[in-house]
Amino acid sequence: MKALPVMLSWSGGKDSALALHVLRQDAHYEVQALLTSVNQHYGRISMHGVREALLDAQAESIGLPLHKIKLSERPSNEEYEQKMRVALEGFRAGGIRHVAFGDLFLEDIRQYRLDSMRKMDMECVFPLWHRPTDKLAREFIALGFKAVLCCVDGQALAAEFAGREYDGALLHDLPAGVDPCGEHGEFHTFVYAGPVFRKPVAFTRGERVRRDDRFHFCDLLAAENPHEHLATADHG
Repeated sequence: MKALPVMLSWSGGKDSALALHVLRQDAHYEVQALLTSVNQHYGRISMHGVREALLDAQAESIGLPLHKIKLSERPSNEEYEQKMRVALEGFRAGGIRHVAFGDLFLEDIRQYRLDSMRKMDMECVFPLWHRPTDKLAREFIALGFKAVLCCVDGQALAAEFAGREYDGALLHDLPAGVDPCGEHGEFHTFVYAGPVFRKPVAFTRGERVRRDDRFHFCDLLAAENPHEHLATADHG
């Protein structure tokens, strides 16, 4: 049986990295490309706030083509869906009809993706769906993945968690009620090493900043530009 070509929705974080690893172990699928939405105004991954240069370094180390959906500074749902539709039409025209996501257990998100892909005559793949997040977190670490918390929700975690290594010590320190994989949006991660990478992605930790009086970001800098800082930021 010929493997089905798949495009992976790539956030740069641990769930998408682990999804890629799982898919590469499955002979039914062949991941052929990564798809990421980028805030064009800031040059950063949407939601995670990671610099585009580090996203490019991830894709280069993984060895897969990266397609970017360029969004405006404050994109509407309509803008996002329209640009996503254009991107998916291109993949479908190229013979890719399956899109993989690293979702874990949020039913509403899963249903939204299923409905969106169905309208495009495409199908979803959820390689991590309903795997217990406590076991999944420890499996991620045991496999040799390395990640850092790039963003935390101040309503769930203290600012000091931004920039911390995603490891056993961090899992131990997470407050009760915080999902160990951050599936409720408590935190986002940037993965810089592990079995899906040919070499680690070099970076340094920059300043910690606060946005919208809620979210704390640790600005991650490409190693060759260690003194570059955010142009605008509200300091926490």
